[in-house]
Amino acid sequence: MKNVFLLLAFSLSIQAGDWPRWRGASGDGVWNPEKVPADFAAQQPQELWQADIGGGYGGVTVSDGRVYVLDRPKEPADIERILCYAAEGGKHLWSHQWPAVYGRMEYGTGPRSSVTVHEGRAYVLGAAGMAMCLEAASGKVVWQVDTVKDHGAIVPTWGFAASPVLDEKRVLLHVGAQPDGSVIALDQATGKPVWQGGPDPAGYSTPEIITHEGTRQIIAWGPEHIQSLNPETGATLWTYPYKITYGVSIAQPLYRDGILLVSGYWHGTKALRPDAQPTLLWENEKDMCGLMSSPLYKDGTVYLLDKKTGLQAIELATGKILWSDDNTLTPKDRNPQMSLVWLRESVGLAALLNASGELVYVRLKPDGFEELARHQIIGKTWAHPAFVGNRIYARSDTSLVAWRLWPD
Repeated sequence: MKNVFLLLAFSLSIQAGDWPRWRGASGDGVWNPEKVPADFAAQQPQELWQADIGGGYGGVTVSDGRVYVLDRPKEPADIERILCYAAEGGKHLWSHQWPAVYGRMEYGTGPRSSVTVHEGRAYVLGAAGMAMCLEAASGKVVWQVDTVKDHGAIVPTWGFAASPVLDEKRVLLHVGAQPDGSVIALDQATGKPVWQGGPDPAGYSTPEIITHEGTRQIIAWGPEHIQSLNPETGATLWTYPYKITYGVSIAQPLYRDGILLVSGYWHGTKALRPDAQPTLLWENEKDMCGLMSSPLYKDGTVYLLDKKTGLQAIELATGKILWSDDNTLTPKDRNPQMSLVWLRESVGLAALLNASGELVYVRLKPDGFEELARHQIIGKTWAHPAFVGNRIYARSDTSLVAWRLWPD
């Protein structure tokens, strides 16, 4: 009975409003607002406010009426910042900056990760390796750790991109510390090291905690392996080889129905059963290649953005491709991108922010998709937006915007 009440409370917290971390409260792209319009085509979004910001690919997070985003201004040079705005009205509340020399970092526009907010504190990982904890209301620094200098982390080609993940009293950072520190765990209160583990260098995928047959595992997808770590100690539970061209392990793995699905741009998709000795259930190296966009799941079907054909529906158990959208929901591109969120998961309603900055409402089913409406809300973007109630908060390399999507 206790577990039932906990599950109910967790579900209500998701619907209540905040988007406090990468991909929302539950970390899996679920929005589920209390009220949803009957006719999306009849709704005209209203822009509420806009703020000028610097460059970056990191997503937006919202907690307790405050909006958080990381950026890199053009002046002064060689710094990163965390910016905080009032969700209502867009007033700039506070900011904090720190040194961040990118050097030859590819796509060096700005930070890649999202701020994680929990119990009045904001946790940050910059593209060059600076990690910190700040008071969420004021921006006062609680602790700051340079993972490169202090832990031997090695900055990958495109900079650190994984958002901080909180687990009990630990904050997990995917930074490729040396030796055997693909993930490091720091004490949330002090920033002091708790453990480090995993054989791979840093990839770009945010770690994910799953429970498979009663065993909790950290899934940390690196450029050479799919890794499973013990959340308490960092010990390696298992690894599965998956060496990736240019090390682009980016999209978040998906775990459902006892199956772990991982999809990459160069070498396609693998579906594993994540036992102590993992078993490959199926793979598709050519026709099912994700990149940055993390997939959605419902009732045995995965919705994944493929680099060639656009959004696909895939039968998780078998790997059968059910349909593709032929690049209609986001523009065909060498590096296609689209953030996918369940608007009303129970009936297959999704909200997609594509690379052109268009918000697209769509109904996703195993036998096809139906586009309901689309609206231009921002310029070109690869960053994940935040959805809170009937509002969206999105960013580009120049702007942070807030829109009311339907009447209060």
